[in-house]
Amino acid sequence: MDQTLHFADGALTAGFLVLALFFLKFWRRTRDGFFALFSAAFGLLAANAIGSALTGPHSEDTDPSIYLLRLFAFVLIIIAIVRKNVAVRR
Repeated sequence: MDQTLHFADGALTAGFLVLALFFLKFWRRTRDGFFALFSAAFGLLAANAIGSALTGPHSEDTDPSIYLLRLFAFVLIIIAIVRKNVAVRR
């Protein structure tokens, strides 16, 4: 793998981890589940970026299970948004 791709994978992972910690900070302050779900989702996206970096750029073509972490992260984001909108309407 090219060094540029290693750098991009590292930057992407670091960005996801920063976002996870950012939302975790707000969850600790407010105890709102919205922030906890977003923190978990970005943690999963960071794990997915690490997995993609370790397995190589073409592993997603041969092993689609790498998409499961990403899918679960996006499902968590959707659940957080729907729960927040339902709570606001009440």
